[in-house]
Amino acid sequence: MSVKDLKREEIKEKAIKAINDGNTKEQTEVIEDWMQSVALEVAERVSKEQSRLQNDTIILTNRGEKQLTSAEINYFEKLATAMKANNVRQALTDIDVVMPITTINRVFDELVEAHPLLKKIKAQNVTGITETIKRTGDVELAWWGTLCEEIKKELEAGFKKESTTLYKLSAFLPICKAYLVLGPAWLETYIRTILTESLSAGLVKAIVTGTGVNQPYGMDRDLEAAITPGQPVPRKTAITIKDFEPKTLGKIIAKLTNKGKRIVSKVILVVNPVDYWEKVWAITTTKNALGQYIANQFPFPVDIIQEPSVEIGEAVIGLAEKYDLSVGMAQKVEYSDEFRFLDDERVYITKLYANGKAVDNNSFFLLDISGVTTEAAA
Repeated sequence: MSVKDLKREEIKEKAIKAINDGNTKEQTEVIEDWMQSVALEVAERVSKEQSRLQNDTIILTNRGEKQLTSAEINYFEKLATAMKANNVRQALTDIDVVMPITTINRVFDELVEAHPLLKKIKAQNVTGITETIKRTGDVELAWWGTLCEEIKKELEAGFKKESTTLYKLSAFLPICKAYLVLGPAWLETYIRTILTESLSAGLVKAIVTGTGVNQPYGMDRDLEAAITPGQPVPRKTAITIKDFEPKTLGKIIAKLTNKGKRIVSKVILVVNPVDYWEKVWAITTTKNALGQYIANQFPFPVDIIQEPSVEIGEAVIGLAEKYDLSVGMAQKVEYSDEFRFLDDERVYITKLYANGKAVDNNSFFLLDISGVTTEAAA
């Protein structure tokens, strides 16, 4: 019997004696000794395990490989086991753990990095959040002098609770059964990659031109238009421009100040790739004194974003930080028998939940650039 086992036996004998004697003070002391003994034993065991894994972890980390947490390993091991089952639908339902929040957070971070527009806008991970507090109107949030009741009421009216009702965007995960033997690290990386690539495209399209019906409100939507429940929110009336000259852009940027209530220091211009190369790039590329070409030269700071979901001949200009995007993610992977791409593949579904909307109707404007020509820059 080891020293540790002897110590345990001593504690056990003391505990039995204390219980039989009805000595509550000794019972408390014995419990404390037992807890300390277990804690020390677990700490020693964990320390040995960490030492064993440390060298491998250091090597993989130096190679740029992400290391899974214990919760991630546990989840993806159970997920792989369920995916191998004959009754895969039931096996997935019976998994007693959910996708770790660390994985969800990483998917969110990679999703934001996956597209230039997602990097610019105000995106928030609201997995598990049901309400947010937002500022309304143009109420002043700071006051000189005494805070009277009238001012208090105005301040209180300056905020509102909004339900983060999120709309579903599904992603299919075709997984060849033979790949499941590659382990939890492979499965985690695969799912993250598929989610990032498939969801980003659908999400960006909705941010630009979403109808507001079971999806976000697009930047091109008129938030002040009369809305029929269940019907798409009307698009804004496009502002026609013939060039990107200071006088032309200045008038549009003046509208973005929301009637002079905010300062505008930079805007985004979202255009179709065709229009970028045929119009924007051609007009805004200049040659300096050294004979070097410099692209995207506007008279005002403009971040140009190419996006296929924008119609050719149109563009969206606005304030990226004035678009609020809420993103959540399902913590379960489900089996789908609706699609099968190959005989040895099973197809799974996981869902992203999102909603988005401009903070006001003057944060973005739809432009008609069909009449812009390269000669306009001359």
